[in-house]
Parts: sequence; structure tokens; C-alpha cells
Amino acid sequence: MTKKISILIVDDEESVRDSLFNWFIEDGYHVAVAENANKALSMLESESFDIILADIKMPGMDGLEMLRRIKILKSESIVIVMTAFATVDTAVQALKDGAFDYVTKPFDPDDLSHLIRNASKQITLSEENESLRTKVLTLENVEDLIGESEPMKRVLKDIENVAQSNSSVVITGESGTGKELVAKAIHSNSSRKFFPLVSVHCGALTESLLESELFGHEKGAFTGAMYNRKGRFEMADNGTIFLDEIATISMKMQIDLLRVLETKKFTRVGGNKEISSDFRVICATNRDLKSLVEKGLFREDLFYRLNVVNIFVPPLRERIEDIPLLVDYFIRKYCLSMNKPPLTIDSSALKRLEEFNFPGNVRELENMIERAIVVGNGKKITLKDLPLEKTMITSSVESLDDLEKSHIYMILNKYSWNISRAAKALKVDRVTLYNKISRYGLKPKE
Repeated sequence: MTKKISILIVDDEESVRDSLFNWFIEDGYHVAVAENANKALSMLESESFDIILADIKMPGMDGLEMLRRIKILKSESIVIVMTAFATVDTAVQALKDGAFDYVTKPFDPDDLSHLIRNASKQITLSEENESLRTKVLTLENVEDLIGESEPMKRVLKDIENVAQSNSSVVITGESGTGKELVAKAIHSNSSRKFFPLVSVHCGALTESLLESELFGHEKGAFTGAMYNRKGRFEMADNGTIFLDEIATISMKMQIDLLRVLETKKFTRVGGNKEISSDFRVICATNRDLKSLVEKGLFREDLFYRLNVVNIFVPPLRERIEDIPLLVDYFIRKYCLSMNKPPLTIDSSALKRLEEFNFPGNVRELENMIERAIVVGNGKKITLKDLPLEKTMITSSVESLDDLEKSHIYMILNKYSWNISRAAKALKVDRVTLYNKISRYGLKPKE
């Protein structure tokens, strides 16, 4: 519903107030009148008006002084000044003081109506912009990071804590856990959110390509370099650069990266001009960087430069209680994108998903649900729509010990580390379960 624009008419001449009042009432505006500036300012303390038509020549406080006070009191109000004694200096002063426009008496009805319509459009546009801004701000949430489990609450809390800082962040976790989503959430909740989030998958590029990708290159720098090209650091100016699979970069790139992080300056490949860029760096890896440092495969100084804050994203098997929420989210997502009516999932199928190990984590679950929606024909996703057995065969878990360890850990978490219930589910006695917990070094997540 369109908002009714309100107008306050301030003029010491009763005939002007009455004529304008009737005029704008007929045009559908909410209208009020005041016979002098003091009365108008008093009204503005208790009521807001979108447009104020103010006469300049009034006894006591004149229209220009009232304009200045209105801009202090209600800066968003649009003020149009009116006078029968127009001069260029007065008009210029009124506009300098923040008047929307300037009209002279006697008024041309069409011109004045047109002016009020223009002012109304500006008000509507400003409100729409504010509404859009509010919507943008609400997009700062982390809606794609689905989960209400304690591990996910910790991740969300970490994001909240680190977002407003400018510190470097390393996000760790197994493949498919959603590390890039965490990076996006940090960026969209930071002061850099209106600037780019630039992502680079370091593991997908050779050293020379990664160098060109990060720093850019000049025309002729190498065969095929036909044009100057900005690098990702340059593109991320004022924003955030996300370096995925950071553990894969070469020792030379580690040195180059450390230098850029410390100086925020670099040169393009084949160039001489030093370029500055103000960016925040967020990295992700599924490997243990500290272990790589100890083995001499990752520079210690770079590790400490990057790992100011560490956020660990838990594997799906450690937050089984989130699976129903994730399943529901992915069903709605893919039904919508495939223009299919909303589906549900059979309880036995959901139970099997909750028992599954998910070596591919959330990404694997998402792929399963997408496939089930593609191949399924009913109103429910059932066991036959889920490639659970096939996925088990292609699992990255190769040894029986690894498989047993993961399965026991999953069951323990499922029953909140109630040993009796977990042992019953595993069909072993409590002593056997205790022995296996000790053997695999399993312990509840803190």
C-alpha cells in the first residue's frame, strides 16, 4: 500500500493557507497548516511531515531561519520555500540551506502540483532505498550455514566474533564441510561487505598461473599475455580475498604471499609499477597447516601471519542432529530450482541418512538430495532414491579401522555419548565399546 504523503503549509496569510490546504487535500495528501514558524517548529516536535511549504516573509522568525532549524530537527523533511518577493540571492541562500526548491507567488497550480509530485517521488525513492539497504543488511545472515547443533553454534559464534575485525582467518575442516560458506559469511558481516569477495582456488592452478591470477600481468609478460590484466589482489581492493586450499601453494608462492600480506603492495607479472591494495585475507584448507610447518612444507612465518584466527568447521558425522534440517533445506532448494512441487522424505530414508558416515560431508548430502529429486517420481524421497550403498563403496575411507572408528564415533554422538545406548546400538558390550573408544582415542567434542 502506497504511503500518504503529508504536507505542512506555513504561511502568515490565511488566504494562502486555506487555498493550499484545499488544493492538496483534493489531490489526496495529508495536510496541516501553521500560521508562523514557531507554531510549525512546535508541530514538528511531535509530528513528522514529508514536505513543508514555508513562506519566507513572516513576522518573527522568517522562512530561511525556520528552514535551517528544520534541517537540524528533521533533516529528512523536504522544504520548499515560497515568497512574493523573489530575488536571486534569496533563492540561492535557500537552496544552500537545504531547500528542495523555490517558488514565487502567485502560484501556477500546475507548476506547484508538479513540484509536489517530484518531491513525493524523491521521498518514495529514498524510502525504497532505505528498504533495500535494510534488505541488504538482512542478507548479512548466514542462512546457508544450516545447523543448530553445538558444533555449528560454535562456528556461527566464531563468525560473529571475527567478522568485524580485520584479522586474517584460516578456516579448517574436511572437504565438503562448507568452508567457503564460512568465508562468505565473515565477509558479508564485515565492514568490507560492500566491496568484492574475490575467491581463488589455489590447488587448481600451477605456480605460474597462480602467480598471474593473484598479481595480474602486463601485456607481453609471457606468451599469450595479449592484454594487461588485473590480479585478484587488485580486484579485492577494500574487500576480501579468499584463498582456498592454501596448503597447496609452492614455497616460492609462500614467500611472495608473505611479502604481499606484510606490505599490501605488489607488481604485476612483467610489470614495474608497484600497486597497493587494501584487502583482508581469509584462507581455507583441509590439511593440518601446523603439521606441514613442522615438516618444513609450509613457512612458519606465513602460518602465523595467516592463522590469526582459526575457525574449525566440523564434519557432518559430528553433527548428525543437523541432518534433518539440511535435508529439508536442500529439498526446498532443489524443488524450487527444478520447478517441482515441494517433496518430503520418508522416515526410513531420513533414518538411513542419519546413520550414514558421509565422508563427503554436507556436499555429499546435498548431491544425494539433488539426485533423489531428479530421479524420484513420488511425493516422497524414499530409500530407493538415495545412492547410499554406491556412495559407501566409493567412500574415501579405505581401511576397516578407519571405517569402524568413524562409525563408532557417529553412534556415540548420536546417543550423546551414552555408552549403554551406544553399545546396544552397536550390538557390543560396554567393555568392548570402552576398549574401542580407548583404542581409537575417541572423545566427546568440547
